[in-house]
Amino acid sequence: MAILMEMRGKAFYLAVAGQTKSEAVSKIFNIMAGEEQTHIEFLSRQFSNYQKKHEFTKDDFVGNRDGHIADLILGENVKKEITAASYEAAAISAAIDMETKAIEVYSQRAAETTDQNEKELFLWLANWEKGHHKILNDLNEELKQSIWFDNHFWPF
Repeated sequence: MAILMEMRGKAFYLAVAGQTKSEAVSKIFNIMAGEEQTHIEFLSRQFSNYQKKHEFTKDDFVGNRDGHIADLILGENVKKEITAASYEAAAISAAIDMETKAIEVYSQRAAETTDQNEKELFLWLANWEKGHHKILNDLNEELKQSIWFDNHFWPF
């Protein structure tokens, strides 16, 4: 299920990257697709090992690069190219929902397992997805603030 979720996420991010007219947004979604590919590779190695040995392996999990993504996503070019009612904004909202689901699934699996290596794997994945969720949510909030400001929705 985890591999399928990551494959769907990757497909979604690549589709958005291919359909957007914004070069900056395309770059962001391509990076997100690449990160989903990293997750697919980790999960596939673990699944293969589990099929052969009936155990999860201790892996040297590479830390995520959310700081790099945050710089791209929260950059002025991106904010200028996205409006709160655009296709890209809708894609960001959908991506937030996907990341939320991934966090729930991975956190639940980490809580349920008694295998320490499996627990570490799913906690690592949940934390990485939390980073993606925060970045996307921050951008979504900035877009909302911008539309409120532009339309004088503020009470002052």
